[in-house]
Amino acid sequence: MNNPDIALLTTEAHGVTRSNSRSNSRNHSRSFMRYILNSVTPCLPRANLWLSKLCDHKVFNFLLLFCLSFFSNCCFLSGQVKVRIYANQTPESVLFSVTGGKYQIDSFNGKNEIIKEGEMAIISKYNGKLVVKIISKTGFICDSVIFLGLTGNDSFALRTNGQAPVRQFYNGDLKCFPDLGTLVFVNISDIESYIAGVVKTEGGSGKNIEYLKTQAIIARTYMYKYFNKHASDFYNLCDNTHCQAFNGITKDTLITRATYSTSGQVILAPDSTLIISAFHSNCGGETSPSENVWLTEQIYLKRVIDPYCIKSRNAIWQKKLSINDWTAYLKKMGYNGSYGDSSLLNFSQRSRSNNYRVGNFSLPLSQIRMDLNLRSTFFSVTVAGDSVVFDGRGYGHGVGLCQEGAMEMADKGYDFKKIIGFYYPGVIISDIKNALTK
Repeated sequence: MNNPDIALLTTEAHGVTRSNSRSNSRNHSRSFMRYILNSVTPCLPRANLWLSKLCDHKVFNFLLLFCLSFFSNCCFLSGQVKVRIYANQTPESVLFSVTGGKYQIDSFNGKNEIIKEGEMAIISKYNGKLVVKIISKTGFICDSVIFLGLTGNDSFALRTNGQAPVRQFYNGDLKCFPDLGTLVFVNISDIESYIAGVVKTEGGSGKNIEYLKTQAIIARTYMYKYFNKHASDFYNLCDNTHCQAFNGITKDTLITRATYSTSGQVILAPDSTLIISAFHSNCGGETSPSENVWLTEQIYLKRVIDPYCIKSRNAIWQKKLSINDWTAYLKKMGYNGSYGDSSLLNFSQRSRSNNYRVGNFSLPLSQIRMDLNLRSTFFSVTVAGDSVVFDGRGYGHGVGLCQEGAMEMADKGYDFKKIIGFYYPGVIISDIKNALTK
């Protein structure tokens, strides 16, 4: 435990209140069920007493799964999303600062505290539990905790510990519980604030508003399509590229306007189901059909010739290897042909293909890209003296919307509907209420 404030907190026995529990995992689940029931089922005001009488594990587990499913649906319908933040990190403690409104700290043990704008609290893991210490107030130990916004316009900042502390801003509520040696933080945010944050992280600031609208609709489509991707973990999505990159809310007024002006709008396939809204940085002038990358064909993820991105920053790239390194790599991958005439190793890719082919030898381009850390699979190979030159096009997997092409289309005057229709042919832009589930 590196944080001296946390170390001091855990040794101040007179200022610590312990929450009783029989086991960490079961108490986390019970606490979460109490929160669900008390939050979304006002018809059960005595949920704590009712839960305390449950002793049959099968009944308890069934009710836990039922409540989890019910709560996910309630968040969906109420316009909220639960996002695990710092998902790819293992923070030992964070500093919670109220930046707007006020919060009630509920540790599910009957102990509630109120903190207001400008006040802070430290959250740390300790012996499989949480330590919560409000600055200048008494701390306590608990199994889990939730910071509930009370004004409807509540926001907070989190700063992690470590050598490179990161401070990020959020709105809504925050739930925290220990799991597998780390702290799990779940931000319960309104959907459109979350979408604006994703647009800022994935698309950046300073872009044409029609491009930002496009990115907002793509992000919203993904969120709804995979809304319960992490339901078994007590949240909907995580904040890294496993789901969608999200570094907190944004104050960028153009991104906010683009997001809220398209509120509720998503992209539907011809059968009215939500599409796989794939995108990438640059396609190099030609997008890839989905079956070339993920083996699954989608009628709206087809090859599209894209003239808009070919002069953009990531349109072309080059990498060189020594001929010895390249032939050693090919041998490792199973090539046993002749190396006498090295020009036989040349490979041209004028249009996207799936495999590098030399004679009867074939190797997936995706494998080469991964092994050699190349920007894309859209490259040609030329032997030049003692070197092998990879002349490549594009950046990313190449499926779906090309971000740099979409930016150029927006700058040329195309609106978000034309941009989406160009990269996802045959789709429908509609309200989420019109989407069908399979």
